[in-house]
Amino acid sequence: MTGNWTRGAAGTALALAVTVGAAGCSDNSGTPSTGSSKAASAASSLASQGTDALASATAEAKRKLDEAKGGVKAKDDVSLGSTTIGSDGKATAKVTAKNTADAGKSFAVQVNFTDTSGNLLDVTVVKISDVAAGASGDATATSNRKLTGQVKADVATALRY
Repeated sequence: MTGNWTRGAAGTALALAVTVGAAGCSDNSGTPSTGSSKAASAASSLASQGTDALASATAEAKRKLDEAKGGVKAKDDVSLGSTTIGSDGKATAKVTAKNTADAGKSFAVQVNFTDTSGNLLDVTVVKISDVAAGASGDATATSNRKLTGQVKADVATALRY
């Protein structure tokens, strides 16, 4: 999935560089190529920052899932509500976990936020604690950073423990 996001970021950086270059920006020395070069460098830097943020979020998600000791896969017991973008620019989705076990359990759910092309934008993990046997528990998954455009949320991993 990270490969998809990286290609998307690289494509965005390339499109930005081409757009700025085509506009003939300069650095007041009258040479558009210098302005284009600076724009390409800035776009590449932004793409790198996005990749770093995603890598950090992914590592944090793995760490949180690793805390669910003795967890069993429970992806089929988890559903998501619609994804919305809040006034803070962060994406949110309601997470509902149904406890099909015969005792109270907790859930750790990794939610991936993607764009309409399936490119990974952000990753988060929510915990739903102490769900009684046969009952459901809710939480809200919130992206770690501002996301724009049409954003979709998917359950990547769910563990019941």
